[in-house]
Amino acid sequence: MSTEHKITTQKVNFKVFRFNADEDYLPYYENYDMEVTSEEVVLDILNRIKWDHDGSFSYRRSCRHGICGTCAIKVNGRSTLACKESMNDMVELFGNELVIEPLSKKRAVKDMIIDKGDFWEKHAAVTPYLVADIDENPESENLVSPEDAEKLDEADLCIQCGACHYACPAVEINEDFFGPAAFAAAYRFSADVRDNSTSRLSDVNEEKQGVWDCVKCFECAEACPKEINPIGKITKLHQMAFQEGIAKNNVAVRHAVGFKKSIMKNGVLDEGGLVLYSEGPAIVKHIPVAFKMFTKGKIVPPWGITKSQNLDEIQKLVKSSSTVKF
Repeated sequence: MSTEHKITTQKVNFKVFRFNADEDYLPYYENYDMEVTSEEVVLDILNRIKWDHDGSFSYRRSCRHGICGTCAIKVNGRSTLACKESMNDMVELFGNELVIEPLSKKRAVKDMIIDKGDFWEKHAAVTPYLVADIDENPESENLVSPEDAEKLDEADLCIQCGACHYACPAVEINEDFFGPAAFAAAYRFSADVRDNSTSRLSDVNEEKQGVWDCVKCFECAEACPKEINPIGKITKLHQMAFQEGIAKNNVAVRHAVGFKKSIMKNGVLDEGGLVLYSEGPAIVKHIPVAFKMFTKGKIVPPWGITKSQNLDEIQKLVKSSSTVKF
């Protein structure tokens, strides 16, 4: 029986973002109708647009093996590596109308090419290298055990493509926020047993720029083409802040503490009590919203909370899984 792979084709309309900062006042979109084969990836489409339709179309590419991060763009608003994403998967996910855009339209320089200056500035701000006093002429290697290497949690596999950074809503509205890729780099070196930095962890715990301004939307985890899960690294940086005793008394930190206390007390989350614990006197600004939530049953008074029937088991799980003191 023949095992020859059958190549299929389908017609797809591509709506492609176009902009040249040197010539255009506003961006615009051009449509290209193309026959797409089952063997092609998004990068093949970018190549065909340039080679067969418009030689001025511009984008970045390099390795074509998903290891350099150069070709990151967005397809229908979803961050992706063009060289890694199958066209079949894109059509199955979004249908036969696909919108191709740069990672950040407001940072576009020419078509898919963007100015990643903010990305690299924030990456540099977290001290993305080992800080250690070393012997310039060592007599032996500085070995790291497999157990200690595992603590990096694959953060060292980041290819700095920027997909998670420009998918992050906090980055979009807060120019001071370091972003998930920078936090992944901060965790990679903070978790390294050879590192002696005294400032990095403090830097990523400052308000506005630090991990406490993460909104926990998980967009970075969805966007990462290497499945590094940046939000997992952000959570571990939270834990490190508590372990080192540098977590500050702010709304975000109190939210984390209040969440645990609520689960320990009831086995379920007391949402109204959590906001009160987190905000303190500043809760008065939330009274109109709180009233609407109360009328819809979203929050209940303390005496109306029904404790979990498995409270003892939940409390044991929380105690056994907690590695830090609040």
